[in-house]
Amino acid sequence: MSEKIEAVAEVRANVSAEQLFDAWLDPAKVRAWMAAALQEMGLEGDIRAVEIDAREGGRFLFADQRGEAEARHWGVYRAVDRPGRIEFTWITDPADERDPSVVMLTITADGENCLARIVHTIDARWAEYAPRISASWERMLRHAAEIA
Repeated sequence: MSEKIEAVAEVRANVSAEQLFDAWLDPAKVRAWMAAALQEMGLEGDIRAVEIDAREGGRFLFADQRGEAEARHWGVYRAVDRPGRIEFTWITDPADERDPSVVMLTITADGENCLARIVHTIDARWAEYAPRISASWERMLRHAAEIA
């Protein structure tokens, strides 16, 4: 196992913890917020697949078209504890399946609102990309809160 680092994103959302949690596991909502996040990055947001088996041990697949190539993201849910925590592996290359990165989403209620925090534990060889990874998760959190 290699050395790991963390990319972190945090968003205060004007929705309940339950609403934001559900927006991360509802395929129609994931499709909408993922497209919006990609469009904010200047991409088309052409979502090709959203498959979610939202249970511990369940798998997911997200795919979007980026020019001539399809970007695929997949993994396994390690924890699904409504409304406060979703943990999953995050894989974008089959070569990383034996030592995948891990994403922990925690959602804390704050009155009628919530605070969402993502910690993405990645291989240290990707350290230069950590700021971009954090920014991408922050963008996804914001758009998920808008869709929720």
